[in-house]
Amino acid sequence: MSHPLVTIAIPCLDEEGRIEDCIRAAQAQDWPRDRLEILVADGMSLDATREILARLAGDDPRIQLVDNPARLGGAGLNECIRRARGEIIVRMDVNAEYQTDFVRRCVDALERSGADNAGGAARPRTRTFFQRCVAAALQSPLAVGGSKFRKAEGDGFVESVWPGAFPREVFERVGMFDPNAVTNEDAELEQRILGAGGRVYMSRDIVVHYGPRPSMPALARQYFAYGRGSARTFVKHRRLLSLRPVLPFLGLVGEAVLLLAAPWQVGGLSLAGYALATGAEAVRVGRSEGLAAIPVVWAIFPVLHVSHGAGFAAGLVRYVLRPDWTPAEHLSPVRPAQIDAPSPG
Repeated sequence: MSHPLVTIAIPCLDEEGRIEDCIRAAQAQDWPRDRLEILVADGMSLDATREILARLAGDDPRIQLVDNPARLGGAGLNECIRRARGEIIVRMDVNAEYQTDFVRRCVDALERSGADNAGGAARPRTRTFFQRCVAAALQSPLAVGGSKFRKAEGDGFVESVWPGAFPREVFERVGMFDPNAVTNEDAELEQRILGAGGRVYMSRDIVVHYGPRPSMPALARQYFAYGRGSARTFVKHRRLLSLRPVLPFLGLVGEAVLLLAAPWQVGGLSLAGYALATGAEAVRVGRSEGLAAIPVVWAIFPVLHVSHGAGFAAGLVRYVLRPDWTPAEHLSPVRPAQIDAPSPG
């Protein structure tokens, strides 16, 4: 296998408790040291994140701190892409755990598949009972569509992967991340890649773990934000790659109509059918965690559906009335030769 220069791009904001572990994981990659640079786009953190990064960069010239005054993840990734010297851009998120062969597996998947984006499945790493219940619920097709990128055994061309590795020329061809997207910036970019005739590849050999949300309120906030981000992508492009992100919204609207039209007849029966279906699924996916997990998984399903559906509704209203994208936001990135930045080594 060849060893192209790889740029690891890491967006962060107020991550003093996690940023060093992430940087250490990047440094520990088994990719040749002189063929790797690590760019960290910090959203002007107010905690000790920048001091930690300055210390780490002082010990390793491959690490560069990049200012991200816009503070959003997509904007930070774009700042990294503009400064990147790598032929391949590999995204790393702070709140994830990486094997030492992560970069190598990403490059290998890109070379083998010829894809424009390669990544792995979103594999949960749980530490609490509630996190195990969330992970169980998300394995179900009833959990906001059952996307392929949650199936660790999956391998092949898909719509979406996590976290993502790209040949640099992809950004020159389809544009960079949407800098104004609060969430869903990865799916929005993948939609543009596929719309331009590109391909997204998921490899079972790329192993990355994430931590599910630790509580029901945190899970509700997360899926409300996901729904709102999906609505923004839908309004912006007038289409989505699949119906999955819209299903919770359609279900929420449909149930509201039924309850208003015939609350005790059709509406009540519909709610009872939903409870039975999610209850049976909670038994199927939750029993491996013990009997106590079944009612928790059962309660998680409506939290996912209502939060995502309500977020999608809020996003439709917000972005139809006040779109926040501009024609200039997806200009091709500046080429590396135009950036006065030190080379890794």
